Amino acid sequence: MTDITPLLRNRWSPRGYDPDHTLSSQEADLLLEAARWAPSAMNLQPWRFIMGLRGDPVRARVDRFVVGHSDWALDASALVVNICRSGEDHLEVAHYDLGNAVADMCLQAEALGVHARQFISFDHRGLSQEFGITAPWTAFTMTAIGRPAAGLEPAGRQRADLSELVWPTD
Repeated sequence: MTDITPLLRNRWSPRGYDPDHTLSSQEADLLLEAARWAPSAMNLQPWRFIMGLRGDPVRARVDRFVVGHSDWALDASALVVNICRSGEDHLEVAHYDLGNAVADMCLQAEALGVHARQFISFDHRGLSQEFGITAPWTAFTMTAIGRPAAGLEPAGRQRADLSELVWPTD
């Protein structure tokens, strides 16, 4: 059997980033472009993003809301707020669709030679107030993107056996 593409095989989510690495605005645009082309139910594209690059004013505003077990993300080259639109006027797959868009963004990061890690521990309420995110929009997750910190390597990546992923049908 043919192996999966190296883009997927080599993808990993570091928990530490090089505090001196930067992404260019062109690279940031490519990340957003990858998300833009993700599939979504009825082509609703129920996602929006706040892209904060190291050193820009948006990033300074985002950084204030990274709390708890996610302080490692502050060294990333970019922090992206992943925003989802859901509610009665949308199918209940908006979070799934947002996940598709973020996954595409993460794969584009790999193609650019950087890595991404998604996280959920941030001050959702404070960030939403800061950026005027109101229903039906929700700041759902964030993604840290950048070059891993020196010495960080993927350690013992384990995955369930393929046979465990298939639901029994007998």
